[in-house]
Amino acid sequence: MKLLTETLNSIEPASAELREQATRRIESLTMPHWALGRLLDLAVDLAGMTRSLEFPVARKTVVLMAGDHGIVAEGVTPQPSSVTVQMVHNFVAGGAGINAVARSTGTRVVVADLGVAADLSDLVSAGKIFDCKVAPGTCNFAKGPAMTRLQAVASLEAGIGLARRLAPETDVFGSGEMGIGNTSPSSAIVAVLSRQDPGPLVGPGAALPQSRLAHKAEVIRRGIALNRPDPADGIDVLAKVGGFEIGGIAGLALGAAALRKPMMVDGFISSAGALIAAAISPAVKDYLILAHGSSEPGHRTMARLLGKKPLLDLGLHLGEGSGAALAMPLLDAAREVLTGMATFESANVTSEGVR
Repeated sequence: MKLLTETLNSIEPASAELREQATRRIESLTMPHWALGRLLDLAVDLAGMTRSLEFPVARKTVVLMAGDHGIVAEGVTPQPSSVTVQMVHNFVAGGAGINAVARSTGTRVVVADLGVAADLSDLVSAGKIFDCKVAPGTCNFAKGPAMTRLQAVASLEAGIGLARRLAPETDVFGSGEMGIGNTSPSSAIVAVLSRQDPGPLVGPGAALPQSRLAHKAEVIRRGIALNRPDPADGIDVLAKVGGFEIGGIAGLALGAAALRKPMMVDGFISSAGALIAAAISPAVKDYLILAHGSSEPGHRTMARLLGKKPLLDLGLHLGEGSGAALAMPLLDAAREVLTGMATFESANVTSEGVR
């Protein structure tokens, strides 16, 4: 709990002064007022996060958290939990979607075991993944809490620890995840924090047939009613209906904010982690960038709760951090515009009627 407390005490809102400086700089550039739209909004955000007009974004790291879920026993996904460990090996081998996208955008991918229900000591000893295992999978939250409060804190502190460990070689963090069944805890989290019935927020996840969606929603509804997570207590929500990798993502967000580093939030599950982080420390939202709009129906509600607009809208629903890696080049473009474009004065271009 000490690490979490220290981190929360270190999180400050983004710099209003640097945001204003970035805005003034943009208004002096050789283009019509705000002609590059949300790319300029992004530049202002990044300046405020990092306290610099020349914000560093070159070194990008997607941290892929993996964990299993007891709720799978309720038939909420067509995939068995064994796929989680299989995909961890696929990530390490470089054969997954996130690996392909990350290679194309110059993004590093690291994998952390937060709660995979398998022995991954061979990968740990080989230095191929980080060992942050809290337990070998959560409990079935349809029958009781997903984890203890101490375990929830442990998952948060694991994410914070990864942020600290990777910070010396990372300018921008990205969130990624793997965990069969993890759209169910994510749906539960957004339902609790938005104080809505889970029905309209539940989607197919890993290709669950449409005929099974009502069952999935009912399982989640039952778990919320049984555990009664407190929407005012993000740690309680995580403990009652969350997942270890979701806690790890929340911790990564908190750690990045304390370090004044941006975090590119991937899709549905990563946004659930971001919501937990924001419930614990609202100021963390200043350091979050929402990479894309997931096709999961609950993601729009997540974006609204976070106060964010997705950078991309491509119908993605893979997870793994793929959308986060895909959006990373926009940060480079935002920096180049802010620092590389000429001003009206330096280029001897008239600004009359343009600004």
